[in-house]
Amino acid sequence: MTKDQVYRVEYFAITADDQPGKGGDLGNRLKQEGVHLLGLLAFPIEGGKVQVDLVPEHPEDLRKAAKKVGIILGEPKIAFLAQGTDRAGAMSEILGRLGTAKVNITAALGVAAGGNRYGALLWVKQADVENASRALGATTMTTHRV
Repeated sequence: MTKDQVYRVEYFAITADDQPGKGGDLGNRLKQEGVHLLGLLAFPIEGGKVQVDLVPEHPEDLRKAAKKVGIILGEPKIAFLAQGTDRAGAMSEILGRLGTAKVNITAALGVAAGGNRYGALLWVKQADVENASRALGATTMTTHRV
């Protein structure tokens, strides 16, 4: 089995109107403030709204930018960022470790990243973060490394 890198990362949920152009506007505002995102997941919720989970490289940069541009952030929560060599079964290895530890996954997103690499974001219930961290061998990310 290939050893993947798994990091504990903070993410922040925001709610926005589910309208064309809102995502681009959000991205431009964060870019202008120098915020670098490791990941983003957006999905519709009720009432014509969308929830956007933002995974910043540096959470404090996002907090400062959000305050400056009027974005209301939810409380920070922990998710997991996995990176490794792209191969058949890469995600099943990660998911299997969580299953063996009896940790249920709330959401998962895996992508081929090019250059024979893959990346994944995994969300678990916050009560399961410590157990998931142990199962995944996760470390805290200080600076993103590709």
